[in-house]
Amino acid sequence: MPESGLVASLLKPHFVLVHGISGGSWCWYKIRCLMENSGYRVSCVDLKAAGIDASDADSVLTFDDYNEPLMKFLSALPENEQVILVGHSAGGLSVTWATHKFADKIGLAVYVAATMLKLGFWTDQDIKDGVPDLSEFGDVYHLGFGLGNDKPPTSAVIKKEFQRKISYHMSPQEDSTLASMLLRPGPLLALQGARFTEDHDVDKVPRVFIKTLQDRVVKPEQQDAMIKRWRPSDVYALDSDHSPFFSNPFLLFGLLVKAAASVGYCN
Repeated sequence: MPESGLVASLLKPHFVLVHGISGGSWCWYKIRCLMENSGYRVSCVDLKAAGIDASDADSVLTFDDYNEPLMKFLSALPENEQVILVGHSAGGLSVTWATHKFADKIGLAVYVAATMLKLGFWTDQDIKDGVPDLSEFGDVYHLGFGLGNDKPPTSAVIKKEFQRKISYHMSPQEDSTLASMLLRPGPLLALQGARFTEDHDVDKVPRVFIKTLQDRVVKPEQQDAMIKRWRPSDVYALDSDHSPFFSNPFLLFGLLVKAAASVGYCN
């Protein structure tokens, strides 16, 4: 067994959980509780303009700026520590960016109903596979125009009347109500600028994709397309809406632990 694998086998993993656009570390409250009660280390990061971060989404204009809290967190890890980095939805872009920047600090990357594009948004196919198409639901976004009304929108959030139908249709009512109180506009322009250059180290980090079979945001066919284009080590599936941390937390927790075991961590 390689030295890194031996170290991993002796330790319970440290999970680092990354939310999607408009979300925050609060999204993971059920998963965090399950993990900590089972003896796992877990950290939840608020990206810029998310959760309790005080930034205004309309002022966060680059992907680097948006991800600064995650980059600072990973930079501050002890030299020999590796984490399991978990991203939900657009948080998958942050996970991929982190594997480009900190491949040696990430023992496993997990994508939960997440955008998994090796180089981000370079082509029309990348956009087709990785960007939610919610047009079937109507005019669902409240947009912000931080650069002026004659410029492209800088932020977006799904209007309250659509949130449950689109993102939480299988989730408990209490959780969709909580989300409606805490969701914030996300830095749309910054996310659209997520483009990475080729880095062979990124393929050194094993990846697991967790599919959400009843997803109305990142639809199953989009998930399958991204899996086909950039094959992960393993693919798991949940009968869930876009938010399995609410709708299916026990099974999601079990799959995250299973993913950790697949790369040699002690459970």
